[in-house]
Amino acid sequence: MRAPFHPATADVSLAAVMHALSDPVRLQIVARLAATDGEQCGDIGSGIDLHKSTMSHHYRVLREAGVTLTTVEGRSRVVRLRTDDLTERFPGLLESVLAALAQTGAATPA
Repeated sequence: MRAPFHPATADVSLAAVMHALSDPVRLQIVARLAATDGEQCGDIGSGIDLHKSTMSHHYRVLREAGVTLTTVEGRSRVVRLRTDDLTERFPGLLESVLAALAQTGAATPA
């Protein structure tokens, strides 16, 4: 299993991150990841009623935008937020998004 593509921290753009965070499903994924030290791809989608290929698309958008880091651990792929990288590039952005999600309850599964 080859390692997935991730942009370097310096190459993460605000436009790409904002696009990745503009979808309610991806916001749910980000909120779940913020509450953990990482989850297997299949576990994050539990409670989200979408086809596996659609969930894969959302994972890819988040990863390629630089929001998440996917590592291959054994036979599993574990997804984690790139909290430190995002804070370095855009201080306060991730914290603001997570705080807004908590206030509105928008991060709860559908």
